[in-house]
Amino acid sequence: MSRKNVLFIVTSHASLGDEKETTGLWLEELAAPYYAFIDAGCDVRIVSISGGSVPIDPKSQAERGENPESVERFLDDKNAMAAIQHTPSVAEVDTFGFDALFIPGGHGTMWDMPDNEHLAKLVAATYESGRIVAAVCHGPAGLVGARLSNGEPLVKDRDVSAFTDSEEEAVGLTDTVPFLLESRLTELGANVRSAPNFEPFALADGNLITGQNPPSSEKVAELVLRALKM
Repeated sequence: MSRKNVLFIVTSHASLGDEKETTGLWLEELAAPYYAFIDAGCDVRIVSISGGSVPIDPKSQAERGENPESVERFLDDKNAMAAIQHTPSVAEVDTFGFDALFIPGGHGTMWDMPDNEHLAKLVAATYESGRIVAAVCHGPAGLVGARLSNGEPLVKDRDVSAFTDSEEEAVGLTDTVPFLLESRLTELGANVRSAPNFEPFALADGNLITGQNPPSSEKVAELVLRALKM
């Protein structure tokens, strides 16, 4: 069996809008699938929207020993940590050598992904080529700008999951984010599916695979591996 290649695309945005509070990538949403793919024998690469060092949401890291196992492993992994400190930008990447794209969340995605033309083109081209496009939690913000060759939103009439409006309200950021992700996906014609707040949930609609929240990250990775026949 040939090795499969997975490209992670992560946020470069580090602040909650005009607020002084910092945000960025939610680390579990990268770490859990990262090791699912590594342990399955995949080759993995990480790029970010702007390139350079990836901002990590401080709320996604607890005291050492109190994080999810994948996060602890990532923090101890010199190669993984180096990979997020020196990322190429999404504009520099040719994705045609990759079998799957995976977009982790974190609130930073809500600012720098929806209107990024390079990301939109990469996502649409990957999807239309029949390869896998996956995203979790706020990662589906990276699907918002993607249009198919017929001009339709990529998510139109697709079953998708993402961080819900109810979950956004529960974390107190409804009035901080630039838009509500579940509502925006619905406006674009997606059929948004979800579980109760903060319970793991993921689904596949053809080669589009999405998950609802941080605890869903591993489930999304499992669906990607199944689609890759690994």
